[in-house]
Amino acid sequence: MPPAKSTVATPLRGVCPVLATPFDAAGAPDEKGLARVVEFALGCGVDAVVFPGVASEVEQLAVRERDQLVALVARTVAGRVPLVVGASASDLATTVRHMRTAAEAGAAAVMVMAPARLTGDASALLEHYRELAAAAQMPIMLQNAPPPAGAGFDMAAIARVVVAVSAVRYVKEEAMPCGQRISALLGRPELVDAPHFEGVLGGAGGRYLLDELARGAIGTMPAVELADVHVAMMRAWRNNSRALARVLYNRSLPLLNFQAVFRWAMTKEVLRRRGVIANAHVRAPGPRLDAQDQVELGIMLDEIADLLSAFPLQSGPG
Repeated sequence: MPPAKSTVATPLRGVCPVLATPFDAAGAPDEKGLARVVEFALGCGVDAVVFPGVASEVEQLAVRERDQLVALVARTVAGRVPLVVGASASDLATTVRHMRTAAEAGAAAVMVMAPARLTGDASALLEHYRELAAAAQMPIMLQNAPPPAGAGFDMAAIARVVVAVSAVRYVKEEAMPCGQRISALLGRPELVDAPHFEGVLGGAGGRYLLDELARGAIGTMPAVELADVHVAMMRAWRNNSRALARVLYNRSLPLLNFQAVFRWAMTKEVLRRRGVIANAHVRAPGPRLDAQDQVELGIMLDEIADLLSAFPLQSGPG
């Protein structure tokens, strides 16, 4: 099947979840499961999908696995929403390779984390994104994540890159306090010289979503297990139903806090319980749910059961 039609011209907005990578009981990528994760996200009404990212256990994917799964996600999405492909790597050459794979898949943009090795060197950061833009020639989302994964650059350095590199059309801000940093970036006067800049999206699992939107964020990039709740929250915000958005936020926050501790393990267990994937196997290091955690997770899911849609929500592409 050919890659999805490019959606480069579609601006990214709204709920853009990072897809989990399902594995089977033996630890191999579950391609059918990943296709179901895509369909689950689309059925929830998301505005775009992101793969791979930190929430996809991207560091645990071999290069061949990564390439095959990106192609699978692109085929499954089939141009129905924009696809953002994560292209971060520890070196420039590998990042460029991932960006070219993204272009072949018809991605609307690539997400590239500001490398931790450049911490504190704003000039090197600018040169890094200039080289990326020249090599790949497609829209870039600059992911500003905190250490140790990222560099957590200040907003003066990020604004400098945005103004100088027209390919950098988005920023994903995840360094803390992300709300204040979003305000600081959007308040930089030099952004008037960056008409190509579309805006900032929040990350951090959606735990600060309403604060980010109030400060001018154009969207959020959480994990995928509560995509329907995030979509409902975003719709309420867009419709100026701020009280409803706050209710949805408050009701989902216990689960988001739980996810902050257990990360992939929680995301996959929720997807398993919702019938999206068959196995909650995790490759990435980190805490796993014990028996009492499983009980607590069930209680929290029961408390928001009225907000959770049934799966399958829609049929896949023909």
